[in-house]
Amino acid sequence: MARIAYDNADAAAFEATRHLTDDGLTAWREAVTRHLDPRAGVRVLDLGAGTGMWSQAFTTWYDRIEVIAVEPSEAMRARSVHQPVVPGDAQRIPLDDGSVDAAWLSTVIHHVPDLARAALELRRVLRPGGRVLIRSAFAGRHQAITLFRYFPEAIRVLDTYPSVADVEAAFATAGFVTVGFEQVPQVSAASLRDAAAALRREAHTLLQLINDDEYAAGLARLHAAARLENGPVVDALDLLVLA
Repeated sequence: MARIAYDNADAAAFEATRHLTDDGLTAWREAVTRHLDPRAGVRVLDLGAGTGMWSQAFTTWYDRIEVIAVEPSEAMRARSVHQPVVPGDAQRIPLDDGSVDAAWLSTVIHHVPDLARAALELRRVLRPGGRVLIRSAFAGRHQAITLFRYFPEAIRVLDTYPSVADVEAAFATAGFVTVGFEQVPQVSAASLRDAAAALRREAHTLLQLINDDEYAAGLARLHAAARLENGPVVDALDLLVLA
């Protein structure tokens, strides 16, 4: 079970605020291309596809590949900008054995209750030599993410997420080894003022899992800073690549 249910309100907030612009995606396109050979006929699984931003991005970037979007939340599937998207999760992937060349998991790994079982499922559906690309905020690695400057209470939630070492150990049980690890910058908002205006608590697991007083205090800090700071909001999440 995911840490939050992703009902209609969550899905609407996610769709409204968590889709990056083309500028925000530039460094991610470069990073993904370093680890994924986008030749004609390649099939990529977008596991935990949410409202479809990454599936849409991949099909735009690489017009010769096929993206298979899998998402457990009915509310997320209903709002997906990429179709088709099929029901399923990391422990029950609705694909045949050896049917995809790569798997993409973006801000998903902390929702997976049994990482070792998920690793076995991914091993099953991947073709020999296939890669798993995991985009995430990992436990202990909050320093490059703006959200935590204003909501430091959310660090304790992040520290309940899997660490890089946790993921590597779980995936090692299915024969995966790390072949890449890097921090990738993204433009998350044009300004802190824009980020503050667009913020929706329902779109962030980390903010849903702090209490109301902590959220209110963080929101006040964010809006106070937004009145003083200019320039784009640049965050960096990690990309862990396993094969």
